[in-house]
Amino acid sequence: MIERIDQGADNVVSMRLSGKLTDADYKEIVPQFEKAIEKWGKISIFWLMEDFHGWDAHAAWDDFQAWRRFHGQMERIAMVGENRWEKWMIKLSGAFHLADIRYFDHESQEAALEWLRSG
Repeated sequence: MIERIDQGADNVVSMRLSGKLTDADYKEIVPQFEKAIEKWGKISIFWLMEDFHGWDAHAAWDDFQAWRRFHGQMERIAMVGENRWEKWMIKLSGAFHLADIRYFDHESQEAALEWLRSG
């Protein structure tokens, strides 16, 4: 499930990810990316992963398509997680993006937000 959260920065799209993401989750979030990009030109993303279990097959494809579509319009991505595999996922995905992507542990959420706002 993807849930929009407010972090007080206009050009930062903030989401809480939990459970296993589905196609329906991407149908909800992609228009929010579009709206923010239309308003700000470039955006940063704050992903807060809590009890996150990855993607189903369709959502994994949706994720790939979204990254491809918005590739040059995302400046920074902070992924805040609680599992070692999430940290490795970030390292792998960084090879496919122009955005600066960083992983933060849960206790470093404020540091993640400060990093996004400073960009």
